[in-house]
Amino acid sequence: MAGTPGRKVLPDVLSASQLHPDAPTGQLHPESQRVQLQGRCGSCTEFLIHHLFVPEFDGKNVSSVMGFESNQLPANAPIEDRRSAATCLQTRGMLLGVICSLFGVLIHFFALSERLFYYIAVSLLPHDTLCELEASVEAGRAFSPILQWHKHPNDYFTREAQSLYFNSLRTYWQELIDLTSPGDVPDTREALLNAFKRLDNDISLEAQVGDASAFLHYWVLRVAFSGATACVAHIDGPDLYIANAGDARAVLGVQEEDGSFSAHTLSNDHNAQNDSEVARIRSEHPHSERKTVIRQDRLLGQLMPFRAFGDVKFKWSIELQKRVLESGPDQLHENEHTKFIPPNYHTPPYLTAEPEITYHRLRPKDRFLVIGSDGLWETLHRQEVIRIVGEYLTGVHQRQPLKVGGYKVTLGQMQGLLEERKARMSSAFEDQNSTTHLMRHAVGNNEFGTVDHERLSKMLSLPEELARMYRDDITIIVTQFNPHVIGAQRQDDES
Repeated sequence: MAGTPGRKVLPDVLSASQLHPDAPTGQLHPESQRVQLQGRCGSCTEFLIHHLFVPEFDGKNVSSVMGFESNQLPANAPIEDRRSAATCLQTRGMLLGVICSLFGVLIHFFALSERLFYYIAVSLLPHDTLCELEASVEAGRAFSPILQWHKHPNDYFTREAQSLYFNSLRTYWQELIDLTSPGDVPDTREALLNAFKRLDNDISLEAQVGDASAFLHYWVLRVAFSGATACVAHIDGPDLYIANAGDARAVLGVQEEDGSFSAHTLSNDHNAQNDSEVARIRSEHPHSERKTVIRQDRLLGQLMPFRAFGDVKFKWSIELQKRVLESGPDQLHENEHTKFIPPNYHTPPYLTAEPEITYHRLRPKDRFLVIGSDGLWETLHRQEVIRIVGEYLTGVHQRQPLKVGGYKVTLGQMQGLLEERKARMSSAFEDQNSTTHLMRHAVGNNEFGTVDHERLSKMLSLPEELARMYRDDITIIVTQFNPHVIGAQRQDDES
């Protein structure tokens, strides 16, 4: 997409070198380097740490974030989840997020995961900083990076459409300059909301305008017809914001006075299990569509999440879809997914990327935040997730009554379960980080809530064509908070 008329469009070299530092920061867990990228290893631990990332912080800046860890376990090949983490360099705060593709067009939603953080970072810039940024770009001068990425070495930096994406981002900040006044500082809630909506709008507009390059024209159309959900946290001192569109989830781990941990959910799933979301969808369409707008717990009987980026076949009119596709590259005409029109498609748009924003003021007892893709929450209840992580991080295990559900067990079986629990507690620190430990439970838990190592081994050794039938991709980010810093920051703000 071209820039605003009369304003110079930068060459590709500036967008490549100045939007982000060249080198990712952080350190790959040493054991993960021993696992071949495409290989299936015999060791469960080696398999579980294949996508592990534990960045190191230099400690120069006192922060409410003490550190974070992330890990991924694929069921699809390649994995359809994406994790992102970055520090805002022109403002304060840190961004962490999980992005999930809906239809597995991986290379395209990799680009989306990077673009979203840039749109958020730009939305957070004060008016005066935006003017300085635009002046530097207009004059061709170097300017400080907007984000410092914390990336796993295998994470992908998109390059294919970088110049196009830079021009869209620049047009956005130019409009922000026009809409704000000197001295204005953005509200974080509004910044997150505007970033999500504007990026989705740009994805749609880029596909409608197209590109002179056949490759880029095909690229932007594939991006627009693909879909992705996102759950992003912005942490600045004691201020925690969650922006969520889709069915990933953010849950806070709260340590109670007795040392136990409770779960405080900071996001809502946007699907048919959310009554408020169902009511929202139905209120936006005529009463005549009440029975068809949500069918079999899916949007128009097709899509499970009710909010997502892209997926313009749930947003554009039928006429616009046909016109754009007819003028597009020949490759699209062979793609049945893009040509498909959902049934009972009468009053679009049905899908939105507008996020639901949640604010939480951190307290010293708020010890960590878990952001996970739907694959995690499908296997473990949120309270169980928080308990597992909390006990791992503190080394304190709360002995709950052993639950056997509705199963009949003999005394011998009960003794075996108790011995297994004892062994599990003594070996909990086999895992060198909380995300791998949580992943082990998510995949290996049996009906009694304990890790069945035989089950774990079998689940991890399933061939790629079968793995997706038994579980989904799992992506986890665990962020630990510094209670002393949070307490001091709260006192400073209140004084």
